[in-house]
Amino acid sequence: MKHFYLLFFVLLLISCDKKKTPKSCSQNIPIVDVTTEGKVLAIDSTYLSKTNDSILKAFYRANGNKTFWLAFNCRESLLTVLTTLEEEGLNPKDFDLKKIGKFEKSISLLSDKELVEYDLILTKNLKKYIEKTAKGSLNPKELYKDWDLKENKIDVQELLLNFQRKDSFDYAVNEVKPHHIVYHKLKNSLKIINQFPDENFKKLELKDKIVLNDTNDVLIEVKKRLAYWYDMKKPDSLTNIYDETTFNAIKNFQSRHGLAPDGVIGKGTIASLNFTKQKRKEQIIANMERWRWYPRNFEKEYLIINIPDYSLTVIKDKDTVRSHRVIVGKASRTTPILSSKLSYVVFNPTWTVPPTILKEDVIPAATKNRGYFASKNITIYSGSTIVSPSDWIPSKGRSYRYVQSPGSSNSLGLVKIMFPNRFSVYLHDTNTRGYFERENRSLSSGCVRVQNPFELTEYLLDDPENWNKEKIDEVLAESKTKNVNFTKPIYLHLLYWTAWSDKNLLIFRDDIYGLDAELYKKLRN
Repeated sequence: MKHFYLLFFVLLLISCDKKKTPKSCSQNIPIVDVTTEGKVLAIDSTYLSKTNDSILKAFYRANGNKTFWLAFNCRESLLTVLTTLEEEGLNPKDFDLKKIGKFEKSISLLSDKELVEYDLILTKNLKKYIEKTAKGSLNPKELYKDWDLKENKIDVQELLLNFQRKDSFDYAVNEVKPHHIVYHKLKNSLKIINQFPDENFKKLELKDKIVLNDTNDVLIEVKKRLAYWYDMKKPDSLTNIYDETTFNAIKNFQSRHGLAPDGVIGKGTIASLNFTKQKRKEQIIANMERWRWYPRNFEKEYLIINIPDYSLTVIKDKDTVRSHRVIVGKASRTTPILSSKLSYVVFNPTWTVPPTILKEDVIPAATKNRGYFASKNITIYSGSTIVSPSDWIPSKGRSYRYVQSPGSSNSLGLVKIMFPNRFSVYLHDTNTRGYFERENRSLSSGCVRVQNPFELTEYLLDDPENWNKEKIDEVLAESKTKNVNFTKPIYLHLLYWTAWSDKNLLIFRDDIYGLDAELYKKLRN
C-alpha cells in the first residue's frame, strides 16, 4: 500500500510540472537552448511586434523567433563590420555602438532578457548598415533638380536574410556594397588618406605665378605640402628657390588634380595645395555616398562620362575600349546626371536654339546687331513662316523659333548622338574644337561636346561595310541632315565624381558644380 501511495504522489508531481510549463511561457520567460557556441533564446512574438519593423520581424521569423547572434560564431565578424563603419565612409554616430560595446563587454553577466535585447540591437544596426551602404543615407532626388537616375531596387530584407545562410557572412557583406570599380577605388582612397598624419598647414597666398628658377618665400610652404602628399621626398633643407626637383613634383601634383601639368604654380595649383587632409577625406566620403546612388549593375557595353573629369569612356565586357575628352556644362548650366540608351545619330544636324541660350545669348546679341543671325547662319521662324531679321521684334524675341542650318559653322558641328532624356541634352561635335586642349572644359550649356566624334560614331554604328569612315565622310560632304539608328544596345551614364585612387595614388578633380562640401554636410547633420 505504501508503494501505491508513493507512486501516486510521484505521478501527481509530474502532472503539476506539466501544467506549469505553458504558464511559464505566458510570462515571457525565454526558453533556453544551450548549444556548444552559447545560448539560443526564444523571443516572444508580442515583444517583436512592438518593434513595428516588418523586416526585423521577417529576420527572426525565418530563425524560428529565436535569437540569432548569441550562439552564432559570426557575431565577432558582425561586430568588426559595425566597429569599422568609417571604412565605408559611414558615420559611427548613426549607430548604437556605445550600447553594443557595453552589452558585449558584459555578455557573460547578462540576463536572458538583456541577451534578447542585445540580439535585437545587433540586427537593427546590421539592417541600418545595409540600408546606408547599399542605398545611401540621402535621397538625391530630394537634393537635386537635374538628377534623373532611377532609384536602385534594393531588397533590404533579402540582403539581411543572406546573413542567415550557413558560412555565408563574407558573401552577405559583399552583396551589400556597390560593386563598381570606382567605389572600390574610393574606399581605397579613404584608406590611403587615413594613413596621412594630421597637419596644421596655414593657407597659402600667391600674387603672381611662379615658374622654374624663380625665388619666392611661399615656396618653402609649397615644398612642405608636396612632401606631405608624397609628390616629392622631404628635402634636407627648405629654400625659397623653385628648383628642378620641386618643378617635377609640382607637375606630378598637377596631374593628380586634373590641372595642366606645366609646372607653373598659379591660382589653380595653390587652391589644390590649400586643401587639407580633412577636406579631402570629406570629399572622398561624399563621392562614396554618390556612388551608392548610381546603378548597381552596368550593361555589357556602355558609355560612362565623368563630368568633373571631362572624360568619356567606352566600356565593353568590363574593359575600356575607347576614351574621349569632352566639354560639359558650365556651373550656371549644368550637365544633368542621368542614364539612358543611345537611339540614333544625326549627321549634318540643324540646331534649334534652346530657351536658355536664346534668352541669355541670342536675343541680347541680335538686339545689338541684326547681322548676328546671318553671321551664325540662323533662320527665324514664326510658326512655319520665315521672318526676315529686319522684321524681327526683340521684345517678342522668345516667341520665335530659331534654327541654325547644317554646316561647319553649326554649333553642334557635323554630328550629334541622341538618347531619350527630359533635359533635351545630347552628345555632339563642335565648331570650336580648340577648346578640347584646355584642362578646364566646363564651358557648354548642358550638352556634352565630344572630341573625335566621327571615330566614336563609327565605333558605335559598328557596321564596317555601310558606315565606315569613307561612307561617313561622303554623307557629311552632302550637307544634308541624315538620321541613322543604332542597331545594337548601347547605354550611356552621365555621372559625377571628383575623387578616386589609381595605383595607390590619390586622384582629385575640381568640384565644378560645388556639390561635395554640401553633400558631406548633409551626411553629417
